[in-house]
Amino acid sequence: MEENQNQNENNQEIVKVEKDNTTIETVNTVKISNEAVATYVGIAIVEVSGVYGMSGTLAGITEAISGKKSYTRGVKVEVTDKTAKIDVSIVVEYGARIPDVAFEIQTKVKKAVETMTGLKVSEVNVNVNGVHAIAEKEENKTEEES
Repeated sequence: MEENQNQNENNQEIVKVEKDNTTIETVNTVKISNEAVATYVGIAIVEVSGVYGMSGTLAGITEAISGKKSYTRGVKVEVTDKTAKIDVSIVVEYGARIPDVAFEIQTKVKKAVETMTGLKVSEVNVNVNGVHAIAEKEENKTEEES
């Protein structure tokens, strides 16, 4: 029994098995869920300097109740056969240069998703929903300690 494996253009694995001079061909497909891609996106964003946190969706309520950190909060992914379109909503830290933070997010997210999934990322849209400023109490505390 001899097996040959190839991949076609739709990321489907074609397995040809020859047994007793008869060829049997099967097609296996791999589908990556939006949730899986969103998790890769969230992990990549956490590594970017200047990002205070993610914003949007009901994941924040779930996170507060369950105590688990959700990497998919503020991430929207649309996966087609070979491509992914990604929208992220973030809150930046006060003093961070927003265009630099957004560019770094786009670069890291695209690299992470393309490396881990094999999908081509067509868009990474970054929506800045707020700026996290240092609270007065935190400022006073640091001044007193100096």
